[in-house]
Amino acid sequence: MTEKTTVHLLRHGEVHNPDGVLYGRLPGYRLSEDGVLMAKAVAKWFADRDVTAILSSPMQRALETAAPLADAFDLPVTVDDRLIEAGNHFEGLTFGAGAGSLRRPEHWRHLVNPFKPSWGEPYKELAARMRAAVIRSREAAKGHEAVCVSHQLPIWVLRLHAERRRLWHHPKRRECGLASLTSLTFAGSRLVEVAYCEPAAGIAKGPSVAGA
Repeated sequence: MTEKTTVHLLRHGEVHNPDGVLYGRLPGYRLSEDGVLMAKAVAKWFADRDVTAILSSPMQRALETAAPLADAFDLPVTVDDRLIEAGNHFEGLTFGAGAGSLRRPEHWRHLVNPFKPSWGEPYKELAARMRAAVIRSREAAKGHEAVCVSHQLPIWVLRLHAERRRLWHHPKRRECGLASLTSLTFAGSRLVEVAYCEPAAGIAKGPSVAGA
């Protein structure tokens, strides 16, 4: 019988971001108080699971989300740069039609191709690096479960790729809430199931900033 391995892609918890910027790969963005509670709720959800490997994006918010889980299982957190947030031209700016960067003509050339997309890391490259990270974690936890802490867009694009759907999409249609789990189950190297859940649903007091 072929052994099964599950790789859980965990989106980090809510981030302290009072200025509402698209922080992307900028350093220094930590979890908010609610974000810390989310991370603890996820660790509690995993209490009876068979987790043998934990990997994380190098971003502070991801590492802080991984910490309670690592403590619960007494496992090290392996940093994998392939789990990092997607590159984005608008990093560090407010993004929107009001007082945001969309009003400035110098940014308009980055909006010409939503299918690639022209404002950031190409979807195909994003899917490829995330797939490589998942394969690494699957092999590390063969026959058990692994958790990879990452970010909304990388997780969602990987899911689209896994389900053989088109990679371009509207950001508001992503099913990847804060501290959510997108779980990929493999029989050997064959993907047999994709599941989604939100162990920390209801903790956030209000809508999060885009990219949070």
